[in-house]
Amino acid sequence: MLKQRILTAIVLLLILVPAIVASNPVPFAALMLLAVVAAAWEWARLNGLQAAASYGLAAVALLMCGAAWALGWTQAALPQLWLVAGAAWVLIAAYLLKAGVPGWAPIPRALRLVVGVLALWVAWLAIAQAKWMGVNFLLSVFALVWMADIGAYFAGRRFGLRFTKNKLAPAISPGKSWEGVWGGALGVVLMALVWSWADRHFGAQVPSLYSRLWDFSPWLLLVSCVFLAGMSVAGDLVESLVKRSAGMKDSSHLLPGHGGVLDRIDAILPAVPLALMLLQFLDK
Repeated sequence: MLKQRILTAIVLLLILVPAIVASNPVPFAALMLLAVVAAAWEWARLNGLQAAASYGLAAVALLMCGAAWALGWTQAALPQLWLVAGAAWVLIAAYLLKAGVPGWAPIPRALRLVVGVLALWVAWLAIAQAKWMGVNFLLSVFALVWMADIGAYFAGRRFGLRFTKNKLAPAISPGKSWEGVWGGALGVVLMALVWSWADRHFGAQVPSLYSRLWDFSPWLLLVSCVFLAGMSVAGDLVESLVKRSAGMKDSSHLLPGHGGVLDRIDAILPAVPLALMLLQFLDK
């Protein structure tokens, strides 16, 4: 399993890294579009659709993203969309996590499917825009999610095991603890401070998310990092809730050793649109 996991990670890196650093944003947007289509297929399966209907939902996601791309929305200013998407993520995630696993099944399946595809579409559009804004900005948002996850893992093991572990959502994801959440948030804040300093010190041509926030207010940087780290955890928990309701351990087996595409991007889905939402306040 470990060997398979490592090999899959290497292949993914060999594909993603050149697309991320390329000056042309098209290859990366196309790769992310493929990921979103696969995630839509997984979402359909998690909500009980059969083979043909699952492919149909994936086709809907493809058409929605393709239409946005053709209309030039990957480079357009869409402040209202980010505000609505950001507010929806906060409110819906709060509702679902409060309702827990028993609260998922009573929601009409059609509504679950529509909201899921919309979330994937908005995330793809936000990721495409982040790439268009520049590699430094894109990586700063992705790194926030990665650091929140890494920091949570090590803090959860170090402090959650040493002291009495305060379970975050035991009925949804028993392994997560509040120690991990705060450890991940602290890791994000420290990384953001170093990153924004490096931007200023080395004269980054494209400002990162952290530099944009720091230039407005260091306090906004602190609050935003904690908020985005928390929402990345919420995205992870929402997907875990759906999988637990469906009785599935992984969203699929598309990525050997890693589970499915949703398992890899669940924390990114709220983080990138919310990062773009925060930028709207800086530009006012």
